[in-house]
Amino acid sequence: MTVNATTTDRYSKSEIESLTEAALMDGFCILRNHFSKTKIDAWREAFMPLLHEHIEREGQLRNRGSARYYVTLPFTTPFDDPHFYEDTDILAVVENLVGDDPVLCQLATDTPLIGSDYQDIHRDAPPLFPELTQETPPFQLAVNFPLVDVTPENGPFEVARGTHMLTKAEGMRLLESSEVSLEPVTLQAGDVMIRDVRGLHRGTPNRTDVPRPMVVIGYSRRWLNRPEVSIRVPRQSLDTLSERARRLLRFNPIVESLDDKSATEVYQAFAY
Repeated sequence: MTVNATTTDRYSKSEIESLTEAALMDGFCILRNHFSKTKIDAWREAFMPLLHEHIEREGQLRNRGSARYYVTLPFTTPFDDPHFYEDTDILAVVENLVGDDPVLCQLATDTPLIGSDYQDIHRDAPPLFPELTQETPPFQLAVNFPLVDVTPENGPFEVARGTHMLTKAEGMRLLESSEVSLEPVTLQAGDVMIRDVRGLHRGTPNRTDVPRPMVVIGYSRRWLNRPEVSIRVPRQSLDTLSERARRLLRFNPIVESLDDKSATEVYQAFAY
């Protein structure tokens, strides 16, 4: 399910319900032309130095695969813009999927460069109850949006529809028997994908000379805390946040300065 809009349109209740139903059935939905391209351009300009710094610091880890880098974004200008994480329409879908009072738990990027390869097919979270043979309703979501257009050539995300509600073993069996298949998701800058992180998926090679950054803003159910993907919130920012933002960020660490940071990314084990 995709819905097209300009940046000034708001979705109707029925459109929000349609997006929710698509995400429940397929594991993802797409909001086309949703975010301001001017703001996306500002994010891309601010992100590129962070990417180069990250590669110099820990490029040898290759934990996301060759020439593919996960970079947490600092909660500062322009990445602390509530235009993105407090978006009314996105939060309406999020709350339909994971319940009222969700937690904002992740602000990061995944970027393949030339030389990247296909990732192993995986999920982004383990099941809540691995002893069960049936999956639970959604408990963690990724809101993804690219900082450049995503084309077949520059490393589109591939996902198998409907596998979020299957055990991984059953989903892999269906893929191996060709009963389901991986589909590439192409997006334009400004498009947004909301997905259940349990859908079987993989990154694909970027065959161009231009990095392809994909932002992930993570939302969880109100009781779920995954500290490995936390957002470090500067204390001086607290007074500038809305009441809703403070509530969304409630499980995240408050820090005196963003300059005092870990030498490496904490979120190392990512594939399940």
